[in-house]
Amino acid sequence: MKKATFYVPLLICLINLCGCKKENYITQEGNLVPKTVDQDPTLPSISINGTMLHAETFGNADSAMVVILHGGPGSDYRDLLNCKEFASQGYYVIFYDQRGSGLSKRHDKSSYSNEVMLDDLSAVIAHYRKSPTQKVFLLGHSWGATLATSFINKYGGAINGAILAEPGGFTWSDIEGYVSRSRDVKITSELMSDFLYADQFITGKKDQQAILDYKYALRFAAADGDKDNPIGNEGPLPFWRLGAVVNEALFELGDKEKPDWTTHLREYNTKVLFVYSERNRAYGLDYAQKVSSAYPNVQLFKVNGAGHDMLSFPTGWSNFYPVALNYLNSLK
Repeated sequence: MKKATFYVPLLICLINLCGCKKENYITQEGNLVPKTVDQDPTLPSISINGTMLHAETFGNADSAMVVILHGGPGSDYRDLLNCKEFASQGYYVIFYDQRGSGLSKRHDKSSYSNEVMLDDLSAVIAHYRKSPTQKVFLLGHSWGATLATSFINKYGGAINGAILAEPGGFTWSDIEGYVSRSRDVKITSELMSDFLYADQFITGKKDQQAILDYKYALRFAAADGDKDNPIGNEGPLPFWRLGAVVNEALFELGDKEKPDWTTHLREYNTKVLFVYSERNRAYGLDYAQKVSSAYPNVQLFKVNGAGHDMLSFPTGWSNFYPVALNYLNSLK
């Protein structure tokens, strides 16, 4: 539930702001952040459930499906592209930026809900699935693992297995606790000073989502780059674009509705691979056991030498991949 790096260096942005009319620069699409699929027809996309999603696939379309669910809410799948490797082992790997996230189309804040995110996932599966017998696996990281569990809680019979990497939690109280622990960091970097300086010039109204996305990226670039960050990453993560509005909308809904996505998980008897990282001080074995216990059949695995984003960096991926592949093959 985070992210890092920016699209346009802050210095270039400020030079442009000082050298031209501020409003002309910051409101022109593509200047602060990349364009979304509805603005750039060259991007790979699908149209489902009343929206356009940035999406791409790897592997044989008739093979067992592995649907990759990125973190956030509001991040994108760029840092999970290591998962393409499953395609070389006979899987059909599907990536998509969730609604309002990454390079997918932006919507009004009031339109987001957990039900809409589940409907989108159902529609993505239906879009790519070639036959009713084609197996479907979910691989979710962080918020994506929570989304996967929310889907299994409602549609467990449709999913043949799941790999869950450090979900914040499956109840709202657990999510609140984990987010609080994972953000317990003193942001003292020069980057945060740059963000505060830029905030004087770039405010952003609720309908100026490019500006809001840019500011959101600045904040989390500062957090991920801080050496004291408890989540234990090796460095900042790559991304295309973050979704500030969907992030805010889903957290506000969580605070209001206090969801519990464990109500039917005991009925899901298929083994779930639940992985956690060695270096994430906000997680650990005790919390992994607590969260994963909502499922009746769990394989718990610690990814050594990695932090929260274990699927993104070389050491974490090399330790995670063989275990994940063995799990998928056991259910294929």
